[in-house]
Amino acid sequence: MERRDKTNYYLDLAEMVSQRCTCLRRHYGAVIVKNDEVISTGYVGAPRGRKNCTDIGECIRKKMGVPRGERYELCRSVHAEANAIISASRDKMLGSSMYLIGIEVDTGEYIENANSCSMCKRLIINAGIKKVYIRDTKETYRMILVSDWVENDESIDGKFGY
Repeated sequence: MERRDKTNYYLDLAEMVSQRCTCLRRHYGAVIVKNDEVISTGYVGAPRGRKNCTDIGECIRKKMGVPRGERYELCRSVHAEANAIISASRDKMLGSSMYLIGIEVDTGEYIENANSCSMCKRLIINAGIKKVYIRDTKETYRMILVSDWVENDESIDGKFGY
């Protein structure tokens, strides 16, 4: 058996973390790593103490027919990236990498062109994370320099690119 490369190893961890998700539409998992040490993990779920969508049996955004990338304020959940960030101290995140995985609940397939929403991108920027790796298939991924999100400010040009 061939040894797994480190990037896919951390993406595999993010995929395992995503199995804790309580979203009825998409499962995301995030892992923050610095110097080959896992700093934090996060998955999609309602704030502590509140009922999850899996508990109440419905997704308000799905019920309302809200397309992907829109009206996140209606969502009950905290995103995986945000949960990973709030569970870590900033000094440990400075210069770190985030590994992100997204899976469609209905199909079990990886989310095509998965990316962080504009709110999570702002959190990632402020956390001091340097790179984000996003899984496309079990073996392939994209690496995004967070500095590109700073330079190409989607809040100015209106191209939010979820």
